[in-house]
Amino acid sequence: MIYFVDIDDTICFNNNDKTNYRLAKPYNERIKKINDLFDKGNTIIYWTARGTLTGINWFDVTIKQLNKWNCKYNELRMGKPYYDIFIDDKNINSDIFFNAD
Repeated sequence: MIYFVDIDDTICFNNNDKTNYRLAKPYNERIKKINDLFDKGNTIIYWTARGTLTGINWFDVTIKQLNKWNCKYNELRMGKPYYDIFIDDKNINSDIFFNAD
């Protein structure tokens, strides 16, 4: 399976400070669960809208954070498709996903 995983407020928390993602703190249990999915042969694609509104390039910071947090993944995508409402038959809320054991 392919998992498309948001970064901010999904695997880390930064008090919604869109100007300094360096302050983000990992949700280690969530990262462990995603790493388990990776270890089972699933594809993990992390994505983030960091810098979409400000124009700041957060790529290097984000790569360093993913490495520091020991995140296993196949790809990192910066920027998100623009939409106001996302409607999908396969979408999972992160709070439900990580609390569903």
